[in-house]
Amino acid sequence: MTELYILLGIVIAFILFAVYRYLKQKKILTTLNEEAFRNGYRKAQLIDVREPKEYDGGHILGARNIPLSQLNQRLTELRKDQPVYLYCQSGSRSMRAALTLNKKGYHQLYHLEGGYKKWSGKIKKTKKIEY
Repeated sequence: MTELYILLGIVIAFILFAVYRYLKQKKILTTLNEEAFRNGYRKAQLIDVREPKEYDGGHILGARNIPLSQLNQRLTELRKDQPVYLYCQSGSRSMRAALTLNKKGYHQLYHLEGGYKKWSGKIKKTKKIEY
């Protein structure tokens, strides 16, 4: 019976943590639809947080690739005094990237609702020569 209470306690703690993270993300990150995203990203730092192979397969024109897995090591590439527009494939990695950036002092954080898979604007594919 005590195992059940322990398991129940763990599940409740996990749910509370998930709700806390969700509310924190909503507070620090502004979700933009495609039109609003398109209207603002040219005056901001546009960052694709997907992995390089995903980026090479197609990305929003003008985006820089800083994968979520490398974000902490590459923070010097981002300016704190300019807005940061983030996107990934569906939206979950850009939310995690926003949490990381917020902890490091970035406050003007935006992300594309639905991610790259919902984008209908101009894209660019990177051609890689394979030997």
